[in-house]
Amino acid sequence: MKKIFTIFAISAASVTFAQIQKVEPAFWWKGMKNPEIQILVYGKDIANKEIEFSNGIKAKDIQKVENPNYVFVTLNTNEINVSKFKINIKNGKKNLDSYTYELKERKPNSANRESFTSKDLMYLIMPDRFANGDEKNDSQPNLTEKANRNLPNGRHGGDLRGIINNLNYLQNLGATAIWLTPVNEDNEKVYSYHGYAQTDLYKIDPRYGTNEDYKELSQKLNQRKMMLVMDYVTNHWGISHWLIKDLPTKDWVHWFNGGENGFKRSNYKITSQFDTNASQIDKTIALDGWFDTSMPDINQSNPLVLKYLTQNAIWWIEYAELGGFRVDTYPYNDKEAMAKWAKAITDEYPKFNIVGETWLNNAGHISAWQKNSKTGEAANYNSNLPSVMDFPLYDELPKAIKEKEGWNNGMNRIYNSFTNDFLYPDINNLLVFFENHDTERWNEIFNNDPKAYKLAMTIISTVRGIPQIYYGTEIGMRGDKNKGGDADIRRDFPGGWKSDKQNAFDISSQTTEQKEFHDFTQKLLTWRKGKEVIHTGKTKNFVPQNDVFVYFRYNEKETVMVVVNNSEKEQNLELNRFAESMKGFYGGIDVISEEEIVFDKSLKIPSKSSIVLELKEELGEVNILPSEKANYNLTR
Repeated sequence: MKKIFTIFAISAASVTFAQIQKVEPAFWWKGMKNPEIQILVYGKDIANKEIEFSNGIKAKDIQKVENPNYVFVTLNTNEINVSKFKINIKNGKKNLDSYTYELKERKPNSANRESFTSKDLMYLIMPDRFANGDEKNDSQPNLTEKANRNLPNGRHGGDLRGIINNLNYLQNLGATAIWLTPVNEDNEKVYSYHGYAQTDLYKIDPRYGTNEDYKELSQKLNQRKMMLVMDYVTNHWGISHWLIKDLPTKDWVHWFNGGENGFKRSNYKITSQFDTNASQIDKTIALDGWFDTSMPDINQSNPLVLKYLTQNAIWWIEYAELGGFRVDTYPYNDKEAMAKWAKAITDEYPKFNIVGETWLNNAGHISAWQKNSKTGEAANYNSNLPSVMDFPLYDELPKAIKEKEGWNNGMNRIYNSFTNDFLYPDINNLLVFFENHDTERWNEIFNNDPKAYKLAMTIISTVRGIPQIYYGTEIGMRGDKNKGGDADIRRDFPGGWKSDKQNAFDISSQTTEQKEFHDFTQKLLTWRKGKEVIHTGKTKNFVPQNDVFVYFRYNEKETVMVVVNNSEKEQNLELNRFAESMKGFYGGIDVISEEEIVFDKSLKIPSKSSIVLELKEELGEVNILPSEKANYNLTR
C-alpha cells in the first residue's frame, strides 16, 4: 500500500499548485441543525504553513494528515457572527494566500423541505441520452472525452438544458419526481456518459451544464410541484478524481496486497453482509473490492471520508433544493458508516427521502436495509435508510407475464412476492419498477407488445410503493442488453437532437405505436396523482385464479378494484368471491376508458388485459336503474 500511495503522491507533487488550490465545501449556511462544518483546504505543502482566520474566529480543530497538501479545519458556525471571513495561509507574519469563506442565509423552511413519497411517480433519465439543449457544451477543452454520437458508448451531448426544455412533456406525462443518473464531473477517458465514476463531487460536469443550471432545473421542477432526485454515489469514485490522484490518507480508499496497483474486483456477493456464517475474506472482498479498475472503492469507515460524503450530500440538498436521493450500490458500503450518513442527513432534513439501490433477490435481505427493520434488528443493525428498491417484484414481473398459470407461476409469482410485505417496516416507501438503466428494456423482452406493457404499468401504478419508470418506456423504446450491452438500453430519446428525423416529445408527432404506449401511461399516471387511496391505502389481495390477479386498494373514503388478466383467454370473474371488498358497491368507473360498469353476478375481462375500477356505491354515480338495483344480489 505504501508503494501505491507514493505513486499517487509523486504524480500530484509534480504539478505546481497555488497556496490554496481548493476549498471544499466552498461555502456553507447559517442555522443548520448541526452547526459544525469541516472545511477541506488543499494546496502544495499547506500543512506546513500556518492557518489563521479573520474576525477573531477560532477553529474548534485543525487536523493535519499524512499528506501535507491537506488540512481539515472544523468550525462552529454558531460562534461566527459574520457572513464572510477570510481563511489566511501564513508563513510567520507573511500572508501567502487567502480565501473568503461565506456563510449564506438558508431559505425559509429549508429544513422541512418536501421529498418524494408514494404519491409520486419517479421518472428516471440518463441525461446524456435524453435531449441536447445546448450544443455548445457537447465537448469541453479541459475534459478528456469528447462528444461523438456515432459511438454507442460515447458521449452523445444530452444535457440539463435539454431536460429543462422538455419539462412540459414530463409534467403532462404524470411524472412528479425526476431521477437523473449522476451529472457531477466524470473525467474518465471512456464511458464517462453514465457518470458513476465521478471526478469532482462539488461540480456539475460542464458537458451537462453548470451548477447554476442544475439548481435552475430543480427550481423549475419545484415551481411545477415536481422535484429533482440526485443519484448519489458513496461506494466508489473515478480513478481520475483529484482526491484519488493525491490521496489525503492511504486509507481513503481500499487497497489489496498482491493485486495490480492494489486493485481487486468485488465478488458482488453482498448477501454476505447478513450471513452469520460468512467467511471474513468473502465479506471483505464483497465490501472493499472495487467495482471496476476505473472505480476505486471508497473507505467510508475513515471518519474524514464519512464527514466529506455527509457534508457533500447536505451541501447539494441545500444548494440545489433537492427532493431526494437515490443511492447507488448501497449495500456495498460500510454499513455502520452509512447508517451514520443517512441519520445525519435525515436529522437535518426530517422529511427527506433516500432510496438505496439494494440489488438483492430476497425480500428478507432487502427489508433488512430499510430503517427500523425487524430483519435488520435481528442482525443488530439499523440502516436509518428510509426507502429501498423492490427488486423481488422486478424479478418476478417479466417471468409472471411470460408464463402460463401454475402453482408458483404466472400471476402467482406476483401474489407470492406481495406475501412478503410483512417484512418491511414502511411498505409504502418501496420503489417499484420493471426496468431501469441497468436492466433489459421491458419492451425488448416483450417485442413491443402493448398488452404486456399495460399489464406491468397497471401493477406498478396501483400497488403499494413509489412507481418508477425509465425514460422512453412510455413510447415503447427498446434495447437489447445481451447483444448490445449497456449502450443499447440507453439509446437516445427520439427528438432530443435537432438532427433527429422524428420528435416523440411532440405528442402529435408520435407514431401510432408510440402513441398507444404513451396515452395509456399518461392516462394512468395522471389519474394516480390525486389518488390518496393508491398512495397510502390498505391492500386486499385475492389469490390468483385462472391467471387472473385481483386486489383492492381501500381507505375510509374510497375503494379501487384492480383486475389483471394474464391469461390468453377472456375470463369471466364470479364476483361473489370478492364480496368482502365489494359490499355496498353497485358498480364502478373504468379509469382508462372512463366507462361506467354496473356489476352483475360476474365480470368479463378480456385476455391479456387489466382494468382499474373506482368503485361507486350510490345510485347516480353509475348508470343503474332502480329495477336493476332490485335484482342486484351480490352484496346487499
